[in-house]
Amino acid sequence: MEDSSLSDGIDVDKGFAIAFVVLVLLFLILMIFRCVKLVKNPYEASSTTTDLSLS
Repeated sequence: MEDSSLSDGIDVDKGFAIAFVVLVLLFLILMIFRCVKLVKNPYEASSTTTDLSLS
């Protein structure tokens, strides 16, 4: 008694899981680039916060 169109279509749970994994991977890639920038030049990356406290 199952509808055959549901079994032939895309599984909604699988779609949400794939979208979640893709968003997590994009977030991790973004964080990796920010951390590399911070390691390469820590003073330039944190200059906006220190300028306000020094002046």
